[in-house]
Amino acid sequence: MKLFKAGAAVAAAVVLSLTATACGGGADKASDGGTTGGGKDKIVIGIKFDQPGLGLKTPDGKFAGFDVDVATYVAKELGYQPDQIEFKQAVSAERENLISNGDVKLVVATYTINDKRKAKVDFAGPYFLAHQDLLVRADDTSITKAEDLNKKKLCSVTGSTSAQNVKTKLAPDADLQEYPGYSECLTGLENKAVDAVTTDGSILAGYAAQEKNKGKFKLAGLKLSDEPYGIGLKKGDKELQTKVNAALKKMVEDGSWQKAVDANLGPAGYKADPAPQITEGS
Repeated sequence: MKLFKAGAAVAAAVVLSLTATACGGGADKASDGGTTGGGKDKIVIGIKFDQPGLGLKTPDGKFAGFDVDVATYVAKELGYQPDQIEFKQAVSAERENLISNGDVKLVVATYTINDKRKAKVDFAGPYFLAHQDLLVRADDTSITKAEDLNKKKLCSVTGSTSAQNVKTKLAPDADLQEYPGYSECLTGLENKAVDAVTTDGSILAGYAAQEKNKGKFKLAGLKLSDEPYGIGLKKGDKELQTKVNAALKKMVEDGSWQKAVDANLGPAGYKADPAPQITEGS
């Protein structure tokens, strides 16, 4: 009899445990950059935290920039309000990992679409066409074209396509210095530790327009490459890709895209190309 009672107690405990798990498991973090449960609790989006005009975390903990506006618009079209968005820092070298590991749902972080990246992740868009340029000191007249970088110290960010583009195609004898972020590159440029910084002109313009940098730097005004920015997402998620593409098209059509460009890049004097045609997923 004692054995029977003990077995019954164990069985009851197992049933209670399973019931509790079924009732209480709905709020667990999902592995796709969001949360599960009765509704859409939040969406996690990767952005840059250190790119003024594009993706910047301000001292008061808020986020500003063109990519932030694009991400917020797309999230709203997916059913998320601004207070349901969690922005996560997406440094250049970690963007594919953040997507593949499910740490974010989307990456909107000056993310150039190219074949190497498309082997690991999918893209929606493009939503912006940038061009690679150079930032130099305001009083430097020695660099007016890419070939002038030969034998000079060139700074870019680890994981960026821009520096490799210069090294392989434009100035193979440039002394490439790769730093963790563009802020470090600008410090090096100001201190004459490097002679130029290269990345997309849209990014460089944002830095040059910052109050603390006014008068210190200038854009070379070169269009060294085409950089179509896309929204990164998990490979094979065609449904999400279709929805994001639809949101981007709507953003252009209702004027929100141009408004975001003017508000974020206009103050830097940057003249943006018209919104590009969406090619991914078609």
